[in-house]
Amino acid sequence: MFTMSGIYIHIPFCKQACYYCNFHFSTVLSYKEKLVQAIAKELFLRKTFLGNEPIQTIYIGGGTPSILLPEELDIVLNTLAKEFNLSALKEFTLEANPDDLTPEYLNYLNSTPINRLSIGIQSFDDADLRFMNRAHLAEDAKNCVKLAQDVGFNQISIDLIYGIPGLSLQRWEDNLATAFNLQVQHISSYCLTIEPKTVFGNQLKNKQFITASEELSEQQFLSLINLAAAAGFEQYEIANFAKNKAYALHNTQYWKGVNYLGVGPGAHSFCKNERSWNVSNNNQYIKDLGNNILPSEHEILSLNNQYNEWVMTGLRTIWGLNLAEGLEKFGLNQMKYLQKQLQANMEANQIINENGCLILQPEARFLADGIASNAFMV
Repeated sequence: MFTMSGIYIHIPFCKQACYYCNFHFSTVLSYKEKLVQAIAKELFLRKTFLGNEPIQTIYIGGGTPSILLPEELDIVLNTLAKEFNLSALKEFTLEANPDDLTPEYLNYLNSTPINRLSIGIQSFDDADLRFMNRAHLAEDAKNCVKLAQDVGFNQISIDLIYGIPGLSLQRWEDNLATAFNLQVQHISSYCLTIEPKTVFGNQLKNKQFITASEELSEQQFLSLINLAAAAGFEQYEIANFAKNKAYALHNTQYWKGVNYLGVGPGAHSFCKNERSWNVSNNNQYIKDLGNNILPSEHEILSLNNQYNEWVMTGLRTIWGLNLAEGLEKFGLNQMKYLQKQLQANMEANQIINENGCLILQPEARFLADGIASNAFMV
């Protein structure tokens, strides 16, 4: 199912800066068209990166891709169709903000190969949205989902954030109830993390920000798991919930270690044991591609690094760590080491061995990163 390649395209523009966001973006939109042309140039220059493998998934993320005008997005879409084999394309996702999804824009998107929307709602509460400096209101969020469904989109994912200071357990559960009532197929939900070089990060540094308690964040996470299950959602990855197996195929490729090409400023690529990443500077990106220079660096991942990534991503999913696959990739000694390091977690029933796969139990998923790091090779 997950044997072909994917393409990720980063659109580094936003109307305004959300206070928690540490992704590469700019609110200066005057050179948007130039950057789109540079992305098209990179797609052309890197069309053989994946060895002409059929492309199964495309994901346009950001930033805010829905900030692109139809004529700008068409440049990207036409280049993809011209330079890549899209005959096997199953999923084409566009990230969007609610305030961009007008009926006119949705009708345009529905006329393109894009068949899935990932909508950055984050909260259905106006107080939370103001606190995070989001550009939309709760009513916009609800309306845009209904509008998208009305024009024909039947693959819709929404993002929600918990662990927001001042967010009570009851208000969080109200958020979830609203999401479930909208009949979306997929929910991605993350705990608010305070990153350096963000507004919240600077506020925390200056002791102007009080984080939510870890205990309350964990309660909200467990509530998410239980209420989502009761509403028919499967938690197939720590932060991702799907109805009727409507998994995000593109992200699942990441977790399964499938090759992918990343295009745009700050985008990462992966092929076999090599990782590369583009410069996180829009002007430099445009300048280099104007001179037919790929603005990227790369590294060859050591066997230990490959193993650590396999552990980290695998434990986050319902598929877990396939020991036969690990034996083939990393050898017997590494698999013995893995099981030794996770023995205590298995005895505590935090991890079970199911048909040769080590799978993290739901009640331990809040601790996933810490458990995985215990099994890392230095």
